[in-house]
Amino acid sequence: MEKTIEINGRGMRMRASALLPRLYRGYFGRDMICDMRKLQKAYTAAAESKETDEEKQDAQLSVTDLTLFENVAWLMLKHGGEKVGGSPEEWLDNLDGVFSVYEILPQILDMWNINNMTTSKPKKK
Repeated sequence: MEKTIEINGRGMRMRASALLPRLYRGYFGRDMICDMRKLQKAYTAAAESKETDEEKQDAQLSVTDLTLFENVAWLMLKHGGEKVGGSPEEWLDNLDGVFSVYEILPQILDMWNINNMTTSKPKKK
């Protein structure tokens, strides 16, 4: 699945395919499926945070979650053919300004979930 998303006013193409977990393991030495599950839980908790400011701060994404997000975003952009440098750090360093994780992360999670949907039906015994 491919999708163009806007980052800092620029349309950038992201791609999710069956190859992505293998690429992720090669670049980062981690299991993408576990990391995406963790990222989904963290985002859901932050998005459904309580009413008080203190509760909202407690529910925000941790540094680890943000690192996972940056790694996944960079790899999906690289897989989509964007020129993002040789590492997430290079990509982030070349961006003009900052962007909202909470605007981009839902799109990444949607792409991931759609890419992981199965079309096969279980056989009845």
